[in-house]
Amino acid sequence: MNLFAGYLDLSYKFEFSVWWKVSIKQVVPQEITIEDKITSEQVRLIAELDEKDKSIIFGLIETMLTKKKFKDFFNKNVAMLIE
Repeated sequence: MNLFAGYLDLSYKFEFSVWWKVSIKQVVPQEITIEDKITSEQVRLIAELDEKDKSIIFGLIETMLTKKKFKDFFNKNVAMLIE
């Protein structure tokens, strides 16, 4: 039995169209890993998100950057006080 005949047989048994079964492989999304992409690709992928999701991502980034700036600022100033 060839592959198409197998799909056709399954479509009759489970009452779904052969086209759906054949095209399902094209629709299944792949996992995206953003860390190994170049910066412009990372920004493009983030831009594809819904507005709410983009807002969450940018909020997280802003919070982390602010914490880092404060940490660096305090570490620098404490080091100057100790000297």
